[in-house]
Amino acid sequence: MPFITAQPYEFELPIASQVALIVIDMQRDFLEAGGFGDALGNEIALVQAIVPTVKRLLEGCRSLNIPIFHTQEGHQPDLSDCPESKRKRGKGTLTIGDMGTMGRILVLGEPGNEIIPELAPLPNEVVIPKPGKGAFYNTNLEPLLKEKNVTHLLIAGVTTEVCVQTTMREANDRGYECLLVEDATESYFPEFKQATLEMVRAQGGIVGWTATTDAVLEGLKKSSFATPN
Repeated sequence: MPFITAQPYEFELPIASQVALIVIDMQRDFLEAGGFGDALGNEIALVQAIVPTVKRLLEGCRSLNIPIFHTQEGHQPDLSDCPESKRKRGKGTLTIGDMGTMGRILVLGEPGNEIIPELAPLPNEVVIPKPGKGAFYNTNLEPLLKEKNVTHLLIAGVTTEVCVQTTMREANDRGYECLLVEDATESYFPEFKQATLEMVRAQGGIVGWTATTDAVLEGLKKSSFATPN
């Protein structure tokens, strides 16, 4: 049986299963100057550093015809889907809905809400707008995964301890086998990333597995269900 070399042990890829890649929130609001992450006083260079690795992961999965989903955290222009409790968080110079240098912060359709050009989705890749931290909350992600008979998820993106971990836990509760790609995820706080990696793979992989991009791509290329172009 093919597998990905991972922690705490091999991530098996059964022949009959389907694998998908989910790239979480690699959008301008979180990665560029003037965005929400920057407005909160975070060091955006930390999350920018993973862009080449995420790009390599995307390209590898594309070459193997693996379904790819991208998420964008954002809200309706009237903020009707943004609870006041969320909007109050941060106490930075800007908050959700405020006008920033790339349009209104975390509002769908604004320039800052776009996925960064280096990781732009291809026409056949699905973009999931999400109003919360998790990719399953109030979205159509799960029906789309079921439609494709996906059972195993590879997860990348930002930030590790917030939207990425929330999505992984949501998926685990729904029965998906999940692997977090260690060097294709990042936090504004490196210690939070490390803690998250250790938490999800603790107790025999209570939430899931972790592995490097190299290990993921090597394992996928050896699997019998991945059909190259």
